[in-house]
Amino acid sequence: MRVLFDIVHPADVLFFLGPMRHLIARADVVDIVSREKDVACDLLDQFGLPHRPLSRAGNGRVGLASELVRRDWALLRHVRMNRPEVMIGFGGVAIAHVGRMLNIPAISFYAADTASLQTRLTWPFITHLYVPESYAGPVPPQRTTRFPGVKELSFFHPDNFQPDAAVALASGWDPDRANYFIRTVSWRANHDLGKSGWDDDTLMALIAKLAKRGKVHLSSERLLPSEFAQYHYTGAKSAVHHLMAHCDLYVGESATMAHEAAFLGVPAIYDGTDHPGTTRELARHGLLSALRQPGKDGLLAEVDAFLVDGVAACTRSRLVSYLAGRSNLTDYIVAALDRHAQKRVA
Repeated sequence: MRVLFDIVHPADVLFFLGPMRHLIARADVVDIVSREKDVACDLLDQFGLPHRPLSRAGNGRVGLASELVRRDWALLRHVRMNRPEVMIGFGGVAIAHVGRMLNIPAISFYAADTASLQTRLTWPFITHLYVPESYAGPVPPQRTTRFPGVKELSFFHPDNFQPDAAVALASGWDPDRANYFIRTVSWRANHDLGKSGWDDDTLMALIAKLAKRGKVHLSSERLLPSEFAQYHYTGAKSAVHHLMAHCDLYVGESATMAHEAAFLGVPAIYDGTDHPGTTRELARHGLLSALRQPGKDGLLAEVDAFLVDGVAACTRSRLVSYLAGRSNLTDYIVAALDRHAQKRVA
């Protein structure tokens, strides 16, 4: 089977890593096209997955629109030369367009039901869509399948990922004191247009509070003033989750990383404007706290509430309950690819 994977975001690498490795192991042809977005290409390189970058992430409406045109055209040329039997992406804007033009099945997994611009550009053209049961946005009728759980059940299912203490140590973990992970985002994605997050004063206040109690690991998509440099995560991009799994708390503007922390059994606080159905689902199960930008004082008060004894043990117990009855998505994704490739052959 010839499969094209469209990787446009670092989280896509993690979501599709298990399926790509499975297909490679059974001697299928895996063709990866990538996008220069944050650490997406670095992750592919560090996982040893050859890929071809087709575009660089644009800025603002004009930049993103220009990038989409360039990526559609570059993908069209690539697919004409390589002729995959099926294409898959997370979101899948470009593969939806090219798949419709060339009559090649294009399937998308997606979870961000708040990304209305992206879905309007994709759903009319996508062959089939797979979303979590908690997905609350519009979907194409007759072309959508819902699965239990959330997308993190691919990379972070216990069958697929086990934290390595040695890797965490090499990446900055200090086992002799508490460790805290903070994440800021750039607000440059299509679903972030017109939105903003923490200012430098809020970020410094958060760091100062946690630095009094332990070691702070800061991951940021945006450029920060030099006074933040001492806290920056400097380990390998592919090792960050081994470190995060050994942290005592995650606080961040990234819902994706809040979900990841929750599946690692780490107490997590997400502070952002977008609250997709998957975030609300994990919050309902007590796996994370979902704030709606209450400001510096509200954020710090929530952090205080998470620094009491027993929070971590409670989070891990809730995670065990949540995982019961929810399947490993790696096999689910591979099975979906097999079905759509076989339909085309038939």
